[in-house]
Amino acid sequence: MCSEDNKTKRLDSVEEGLIALRRAAVLARKVAVQTNTGIVIMEDGKIIHISADELRRTQAEWDVEEFTPREMLGAC
Repeated sequence: MCSEDNKTKRLDSVEEGLIALRRAAVLARKVAVQTNTGIVIMEDGKIIHISADELRRTQAEWDVEEFTPREMLGAC
């Protein structure tokens, strides 16, 4: 059985990992826009190619400073 303290520590580690992944994804998109190259992602098991033009059009959606994984995880 896990104590509440251990659950919180694990959630914090998960949050930190999600934040790092989000930062890396945003940085990859920024570099792709700067170098006018696309990126390749996997979504729902499918490989998706996203052009630099599409990244520019959707930049407001992914270029965010704050990210709250607790909301994504449904945590309190």
